[in-house]
Amino acid sequence: MSTPQKIALVTGAGTGIGKATSLALLRAGYGVVLAGRRPEPLAKAVADAGELGANALAVPTDVGNPDSVKALFEQTQARFGRLDLLFNNAGSGTPPMPLEDLSYAQWKAVVDVNLTGAFLCTQQAFKLMKAQSPRGGRIINNGSISAHAPRPFTAPYTATKHAITGLTKSTSLDGRAYDIACGQIDIGNAATEMTERMAKGILQPNGQMMVEPRMDVEHVATAIVQMAALPLESNVQFMTIMATKMPYVGRG
Repeated sequence: MSTPQKIALVTGAGTGIGKATSLALLRAGYGVVLAGRRPEPLAKAVADAGELGANALAVPTDVGNPDSVKALFEQTQARFGRLDLLFNNAGSGTPPMPLEDLSYAQWKAVVDVNLTGAFLCTQQAFKLMKAQSPRGGRIINNGSISAHAPRPFTAPYTATKHAITGLTKSTSLDGRAYDIACGQIDIGNAATEMTERMAKGILQPNGQMMVEPRMDVEHVATAIVQMAALPLESNVQFMTIMATKMPYVGRG
């Protein structure tokens, strides 16, 4: 098997969008570091890669913990020597509930993963990408449709995803002088474990329940590989990929 020419790190890689993207990057010739909280799904993702799993490294990681993130990037550098792509994908939410009923612990847990985790990984990626030769790399943040419009009773998730847009812009600006590009992919209704409830019916702003269309998660993975394939002189700053018929554009 040929040695991978580029190295990617994907957070939340054990399931859903993260797993699909990790496998797509392996197929595209990348060496891939798969990070996630639970070792078992990471090991399953590597096994599902077949022979390409030889170019993968699974690292159980709590992205909200600075020491855990530091160890993740140290293992990445030790195994592959560099990093060309970081996909900040790890995310969590709360059960739908009125804003005033949310506990501080629920709020903090979402912020720690969705926002602080993306920041900590970006910070470590900057250190590695600035120092390596050739210099630079690309960071892609998973913003979600919720970076633009909220669903009912999703204040923590929506707030963090709006904040990711600010982090994307700051990362683009601060990375410019060091050949570090940063873009954001906003995903709507990819068919994963997280969106299974949409196939059964989900609350709409008008108070009604409605089944929402979903799309194949492989379409998302393909889009991320396309964003990553650009030379560093070019960047997809923002991309929205969504189920065509989901109630997002217009008045729902």
